[in-house]
Amino acid sequence: MKTTSVLSAHLIDEIKALPARYPQPRSAVMPALDLAQEELGYLTPEAMTEVATALQLDAGYVEGVATFYTLFHLEPIGKHRFYMCTNLSCTLRGAEELVEHLRGAIGVHEAGEVSKDGLFSYEEVECMGACEYAPMCRVDHRYHYDLTAEKVDGLVAERRSPAAAAPLSSSPLSPTLPPERGEGDKPKRAPKKKKADG
Repeated sequence: MKTTSVLSAHLIDEIKALPARYPQPRSAVMPALDLAQEELGYLTPEAMTEVATALQLDAGYVEGVATFYTLFHLEPIGKHRFYMCTNLSCTLRGAEELVEHLRGAIGVHEAGEVSKDGLFSYEEVECMGACEYAPMCRVDHRYHYDLTAEKVDGLVAERRSPAAAAPLSSSPLSPTLPPERGEGDKPKRAPKKKKADG
């Protein structure tokens, strides 16, 4: 008797196609696990086994990758997971106070706890490479910079509204800089003065 797959058929097909994009088939493990987690919310043992089968890899290797990286979750998480950077630059600019504020805003007491409505959870993470724009976080595959308590409240409020949350949950990872401090706003150098002739 055939067992029911925990991953959808179209997702398994998508995972099977991944190795062709990489020089080594094992390089497809992380994107495959990311797809599985995106569909289920977290990685179950069955999902990891199905990923291994689809990639024709040892199940122990796939599980080892999933347990090594903190962005993979082996237990249920909130629909919207806040990754709050608490490394040095963010901490110096108030990250710890923002984490405390976030806990109150989503109604949890500690990292990893899922809010009663199932919408939110958070974890504290190390540097995400945007120290100049500290404090910052990642939520729904987007980075958010120069955080304040008001901005955190806005992110939570947007995700409580189904109309606002639906498109955000499928957005691509967007490491672009905030418009107000982006590349186009760097000060321009003054033009060089022409040397006087002879």
